[in-house]
Amino acid sequence: MTRVLVIEDERDLQQVLAYNLRKEGFDVLQALDGLEGLRTAKVHKPDMILLDLMLPDLPGTEVCKALKADATTREIPVLMLTAKGEEIDRVLGFELGAEDYVVKPFSVRELLLRIHAILRRVQGAKTSNPEDTVTFGRLRIDTAAYRAWVDATEIQLTSIEFRLLVMLYERRNRVQTRASLLEDVWGLQADTETRTVDTHVKRLREKLGAAEIYIETVRGVGYRFAASPEEVEA
Repeated sequence: MTRVLVIEDERDLQQVLAYNLRKEGFDVLQALDGLEGLRTAKVHKPDMILLDLMLPDLPGTEVCKALKADATTREIPVLMLTAKGEEIDRVLGFELGAEDYVVKPFSVRELLLRIHAILRRVQGAKTSNPEDTVTFGRLRIDTAAYRAWVDATEIQLTSIEFRLLVMLYERRNRVQTRASLLEDVWGLQADTETRTVDTHVKRLREKLGAAEIYIETVRGVGYRFAASPEEVEA
């Protein structure tokens, strides 16, 4: 049975989430603060974590950071629960490795759909097939497994970095503005600080190493993925 840990300090919401998750067939673990959540995650190794950003002892971003820094919990997907207007925290959460977020107040049905989507993605990483793999010069991407390689070496990408890479690749030879990337990759409005996009592209390029040449900066506009490897490797 799939196990979900809910780290949420609002007791009423905690009970609503637990009830609906159990009704959906999940085994549910519960924690009312960050430290309890970290202990529970380390001991019971849930398949997924729902994490509130506003906790009484630790910010949810710090809890996420601790989870991703620990080898025993870093692979557990995290879905953040956040209030409206906290886009800075959401961006930071993505940078720390969170898979997704849902804004309060939210539809329980929407939450369940997002949970299932994340779990399918994680399962796909274990059962991917050759049809899910694309090759572009020195770069190879397994879209189902959320994995990428440069030459024969796998590169370790966060979920956001991977989505950014796939988005640029799928729209290759077309300039993507910072605003469009912010909306399509992060789900954030264009008036949010655009340095977020630049910072992630910089980190992505550093991880791509020799394949960084496939991502071109279009000054004053955004970024473009090369139309073909030969275009930049010649």
